[in-house]
Amino acid sequence: MRIGLNSDMGEGFGPYRVGDDAALMGVVSSANIACGFHAGDPNIMADMVRRAKANGVEIGAHPGLPDRQGFGRRVIPMEPDEMVQHVLYQLGALQAIAAGQGVRLAHLSFHAAMGNMVCADAALADRVLEAVHAVDRELLIYGMPDTEVVLAARRLGMRTVTLFLADRAYDQQGQLVSRKLPNSVFTDHQAVAARVAQFLDDGSVTTIEGARIKVRAQAILVHSDTPGALELAKTVRDVVERGGGKIVPPSQICA
Repeated sequence: MRIGLNSDMGEGFGPYRVGDDAALMGVVSSANIACGFHAGDPNIMADMVRRAKANGVEIGAHPGLPDRQGFGRRVIPMEPDEMVQHVLYQLGALQAIAAGQGVRLAHLSFHAAMGNMVCADAALADRVLEAVHAVDRELLIYGMPDTEVVLAARRLGMRTVTLFLADRAYDQQGQLVSRKLPNSVFTDHQAVAARVAQFLDDGSVTTIEGARIKVRAQAILVHSDTPGALELAKTVRDVVERGGGKIVPPSQICA
């Protein structure tokens, strides 16, 4: 079995850093790089591209809402065209920085509140993905299974990579449990190992209510701002490899 290991990275600003991105680059197979709105800046973006290139890690744009104080996790109402320009601005910035180092973006993964908005609204997802498609139709689009953004990408003929979030709790509808609620984030490596083993064994996750639901995913994500993220990512990789699987860049899964 081949599966991707993905993480959000570059989510600092200036001298401030979130997570051990340098070490994580040696563990994951793909990285979603913050593009300056919810986090990140030109120097951090360039550093992430450089580190990814050195480690053979595929990179993608990780656009978010313009909300540094809220880390892009607060909803900002926008007209569809306004949302499109916010996405294209960030995508273009990272494309240029990556091209300056001879690197091409492999994917796009929406961050937090922006992701929730495009994943829930079919019309908005269509409008945003049409714009992304016009810029680079070869980009892989990351998202949770059956969300509107994944369906919109497929309608456009774009390849998608569906994600299982190893460090986040799910509800019975297959949605992520709000971070405001207890036990919504997993930080214990044994708990994460058990979740990943269950996912690999039968493609399921146990919800916060205690039920098992199916998760049709091609890559596993660990957030770099989750406490102990580096050890959690190492745990995920270890569980996959001990089970006979192989961590690969998602482009090899979708090839």
